[in-house]
Amino acid sequence: MKNLKLLLGFAFMATVFTSCYVEDAYYIDEPEISLHQLLKSYDLWYVDINSTQGYGETPFLQIAFTVSFNNGRLYANNNLVGFGSQGNGYGVQIGNYDAYDMILDVDHIIDGYDSFDVYQVDNNTIELYNPFNDTSYFLEGYQKSNFDYDFIFYDNIHYFLQEYEAWEKTYTSNYGALNDFDNENYLQFLSGGNDATFRSSQDQNVNNTNNIYWDFIGDYGVGDVSGNRYLKTLTLDYDFFDNEYFELSVINDSTVELFHANSGTLYEFRGNGYIQYYRSTDAEGKSTTDVDRFKKRKQNTKKVENKRSNTRNTLESVSMI
Repeated sequence: MKNLKLLLGFAFMATVFTSCYVEDAYYIDEPEISLHQLLKSYDLWYVDINSTQGYGETPFLQIAFTVSFNNGRLYANNNLVGFGSQGNGYGVQIGNYDAYDMILDVDHIIDGYDSFDVYQVDNNTIELYNPFNDTSYFLEGYQKSNFDYDFIFYDNIHYFLQEYEAWEKTYTSNYGALNDFDNENYLQFLSGGNDATFRSSQDQNVNNTNNIYWDFIGDYGVGDVSGNRYLKTLTLDYDFFDNEYFELSVINDSTVELFHANSGTLYEFRGNGYIQYYRSTDAEGKSTTDVDRFKKRKQNTKKVENKRSNTRNTLESVSMI
């Protein structure tokens, strides 16, 4: 995470290439630069997951916050821990790519081959249409100098909570009323499923997160605070003694602060067991990550049918007749 107190600066970039528009359509017909140049014209392409059209999913785009194209090498920011600093802001290399005739071929290090038809929507937006699952992803281009890493971080903070095996309580203030949450020493926020499940434990001084005995499992929610984009609310739903409400602040990439509203007690939790959402492989090329725990970004908008016709497959079918 980069400069947590930066002001929001999610500004659109100025036009960097000349285009001609198709009549009665908002898509730009043909850019006057090559696809390679178009992909490299921005440092970062933000994956606007809520604009996705179609019912399919492309795994590496479903997990990425940003992707970057650099001379045949494909990079992605899949984690919020280290967001803005990892890989000099580009993230980690996730594969290679080739671009020609408005077609993007990707060879992902784990997921293998994928191919996309590329459409230029406007001066800083492209559509990646996957004809194999009839789904379109929309990417917005930014330079690193004006990309608001902080906005993306706080807008997706529930994923940040999921990027550690467990959160260990490391501090309890000497002020505030006694309350039931004083006994909770570990929290865990689970990815997958409904993306809203937490576990808590009253264990103490556990060196290996795998040895934590989880006393309770329930639902959690993260909300906004009016007028403060860098402060969130966290609600833990404990069935047996009602909900626990907190103000959630981020101190750094591994420490959060929870202010218990009802008692006035302040807690700090440190993340243990960082989960890097970049599936590594062993010497035989097999994934070494438990796929069941593999995080993906959820589309908050309703999935809609993709009206873009699969022209590539249609042309291939015609050519085979």
